[in-house]
Amino acid sequence: MFHVDMDQFFAACEVREKPALAGRPVVVGADPKGGRGRGVVSTSSYEARKFGVKSGMPISQAFRLCPQCVFLPVNFDLYLKCSAEVMEVLRSFAVKFEPFGIDEAFLEVTGKVKDFEEARKLAQEVKNAVKEKTGMACTAGVGPNKLVAKMASDFQKPDGLTVVKPGEARAFLAPMPVRKLLWIGPKTEEALKRMGIALVGELAEADPTVLFEAFGKYGPAIRLAAQGIDDSQLVEVWEAKSIGSQRTFESDTGDVREIFAKLDELCSEVFQRAEENEVSFSNIGIVVRFAGFETHTKAKEQRKPCSSLAELEKTVHALAIQFLEQGKPVRLVGVRLAGLKKEKGQKKLEEF
Repeated sequence: MFHVDMDQFFAACEVREKPALAGRPVVVGADPKGGRGRGVVSTSSYEARKFGVKSGMPISQAFRLCPQCVFLPVNFDLYLKCSAEVMEVLRSFAVKFEPFGIDEAFLEVTGKVKDFEEARKLAQEVKNAVKEKTGMACTAGVGPNKLVAKMASDFQKPDGLTVVKPGEARAFLAPMPVRKLLWIGPKTEEALKRMGIALVGELAEADPTVLFEAFGKYGPAIRLAAQGIDDSQLVEVWEAKSIGSQRTFESDTGDVREIFAKLDELCSEVFQRAEENEVSFSNIGIVVRFAGFETHTKAKEQRKPCSSLAELEKTVHALAIQFLEQGKPVRLVGVRLAGLKKEKGQKKLEEF
C-alpha cells in the first residue's frame, strides 16, 4: 500500500502559478492587515515554517513572526485544478485508488510489484511522475496497510520516501508520541497520558481490558493500530465536486480576441476531462483576474446538463463579456464546471 501526500500543497500551487514566489516565505490564509487581521493560516511554505509559521496559527501571529512573508488569500479553484492533475497521475499507477482529501491518496499496488524493494522503486517512479507532470513535490509512504503507509508518509517530509515492511511496523511506530497515531486526537492523547501512556509502543503493550473500560470498543482498536495492525480496505470513490482549469497570460492583455481564444482553449480542456470522467455538468463558471490581482468570478446554473462544447463556449463568452467590457488588462482567465453527475455507461456529452 502506498500513501502519497503533497508537500505544502496550497503554497506549492501558488508558487507554481507565480514562479517569482519560489524560495520566498509564502503564507496562504487571511489578510494580515498589518498584524491586525483575523483568520488563520491554511498553509505555509517551508521557508515560512523556518520562522515558526504553522497551519492553524492566527494570521496576526504569523505576521508578527514573519512580516516579510508573502500573504495570499485561499484560492480553492486553483487548488482543485492542481489536485485533479495530481490525482490523475497517481491513479495511473494504482490497481485500486482512494483519494484522501484534496492533496493525499492511497494507492493499492498489489500485483504490480513482487516485494518491498520493487515497491520502493515504484514509489520513486510515482514521485518522479508527479514532479514532472505537475511541477510539485510529494512525499510517499509504503507499508503493509493503510495505517502504516500513512504514518510512513508523515515520517520524512518534504519530498521523502519511507518504506516500512510488515515485520518492521511495530518497531517503526513504537517511539512516536501517541498523538502521531492516526485517529488519536488531543482528548484521547490527554486521557492516555493520565494512564501513563505517552508513546505508541506503550499503547501497543497496554492492557486491552483497561483500554476498553476507558474508551469502549475504541480502546482495543487503537491498541491494534499501535501494533501496526489495520485491516481497513481501500475505498474507491469518485468525489470530485468540480472540474476546472485556468491560464495566466504571458503579459497582461486587453485583446478580447486573444482572451476569448484562451477561454475556448480552456473550455475544450475541461469538456474533454468531463467526457473522460463520464460526468455531466449543469453549472458553468469563469474567473477573470485583472492586472493588480483584482479577481472576479461568475457562474450560471443550467436548467439541464450542458450538451456540447459549442454550448459551453457560448455560455462562457456570455459570462466573460460583462467583465471584458471594462477594458482593463487581463492577467488570468479560468473555466470551471460544477454540478457534476456521474452516470454508468454515460454517452459522450456531445451524443445527448
